[in-house]
Amino acid sequence: MRQRHEFHVDSVCYLDDRGKPVEDLPPQAEDTERTLAAYRNMVLTRTFDAKTIALQRTGKCGTYPSVLGHEIIGTAIGQSLAKTDVFVPYYRDQAVHILRGATLPELLLYWGGDERGSAWKNCPQDLPIAVPIATQCCHAVGVASAFRIRGEARAVVCCVGDGGTSKGDFLESINLAGAWHLPVVFVVINNQWAISTPRSVQTGAETIAQKAISAGLPGHIVDGNDYFACIEALDNALERAHSGKGGAVIEAVTYRLGDHTTADDATRYRGAEDLKRAWERDGIKRLQNYLHDAGFWNPDKEKALQADCKRTVEEAVEVYLATEPEPPTAMLDYLFESLPKALAGQRERIQAKYRGGQS
Repeated sequence: MRQRHEFHVDSVCYLDDRGKPVEDLPPQAEDTERTLAAYRNMVLTRTFDAKTIALQRTGKCGTYPSVLGHEIIGTAIGQSLAKTDVFVPYYRDQAVHILRGATLPELLLYWGGDERGSAWKNCPQDLPIAVPIATQCCHAVGVASAFRIRGEARAVVCCVGDGGTSKGDFLESINLAGAWHLPVVFVVINNQWAISTPRSVQTGAETIAQKAISAGLPGHIVDGNDYFACIEALDNALERAHSGKGGAVIEAVTYRLGDHTTADDATRYRGAEDLKRAWERDGIKRLQNYLHDAGFWNPDKEKALQADCKRTVEEAVEVYLATEPEPPTAMLDYLFESLPKALAGQRERIQAKYRGGQS
């Protein structure tokens, strides 16, 4: 006897590159206030991003990963998460952090090398920014396991890049999520580049979302530059997780419009034509066109929003630059519950030198 097992991965897009609907929009499109709030967050995120890059270029901030091209999916994640949920980020999730309540000075502190920027005051249970690749996936299933053991109707969203899905951390995590029926949604930001490695040679899988099937999870693909496709997928996945039906994997297809970080030069490995085509699919412009065509937006509102975002970011920069830095001993103060003898001696010497330099 022969059996045939068939699986599928759906792919969704509602708006074309000019912001015109290509099919009936989902129910989320009826919430105009939510959509306008999403657009404002995207513009604020992009304004913050440009300013932070400028700060790094002038020596006022550390190495920084631009969020350019990720604002749409990040905003959808931030809007879909419940306040009681937990967000497990990677390093390009500025749009989510802002909606979760992280302040702009906190984000600047973190990328300026000050770990106080990881202590989110308004979302203290969200995990810190993870720079190591895919390790946060293991943390996400740990948090989701705690929710399941406690019987709490809470969920976790974990972000990871397309390159991270080739790591064992990701594959083991989705396997555990499927086996234990955990309330965790993995959002894979497929921006076509794992630093300088293109998506085309990174994995032999036709899609990244299909990796979910091996773990017994539903896999979905959305146009990561289409707000309505993203928000619908996140709303549905989190509703599923909250109701005890388990997790999911969402592949958001977009393009990294900037360098990998400010320590990178993407012109060394990708062509100008590819970048030009990607800019033509920019999700912020796409949503702006949609709102304008629907009569919800106009040039005056855009001008006011741009000015407000610029003012908000400039005020945050002033707070960041005026923040007194921590003493050098801070580099050892948050590593262990009890400092080992070897490090205790180092701390004493650092403290003595620091005090001597202040006298």
